[in-house]
Amino acid sequence: MLCLFLALFLVAYPLYVIRPFRYQGARELAFALSILRFRLIPHILLAVLAGALLVWLWRTHLRWLPRIFALLCTFLVVGCAVLSRVNVYELMFHPLTRINFSPASKAKLDGDEEVIAIQVGSAARAYPIRSMSYHHIVNDVLAGEPIVATY
Repeated sequence: MLCLFLALFLVAYPLYVIRPFRYQGARELAFALSILRFRLIPHILLAVLAGALLVWLWRTHLRWLPRIFALLCTFLVVGCAVLSRVNVYELMFHPLTRINFSPASKAKLDGDEEVIAIQVGSAARAYPIRSMSYHHIVNDVLAGEPIVATY
């Protein structure tokens, strides 16, 4: 159970602290980023320890319920190790790649709508913050040059 608790902590704490639209204190953010950076080795150690405990429990206990519980915990510890390798922020905030543009005269924006404006030579684009607030990044080509707009 302790291995499972620690494995869940290594997965859940960074997700809790770094989640979008939430204030993060400097120390808690630094700790969460440290966990993200170094959690592979603790996850491997926890998976090996959980596996060793499973083998020990399987050999010493004759009842099936503790064996099944230990097997489930071991699978969950290994599952947490696998999940820790998935970058959920890339899944959540994937860049906009297919963008529809319209001339400024036909754009349906409020007068006080905030935009990110980019000009390359005589070509210009404006990306509404309202549309970008979820993705945070747009890959585009402007005047033949690849650009990235982000905030």
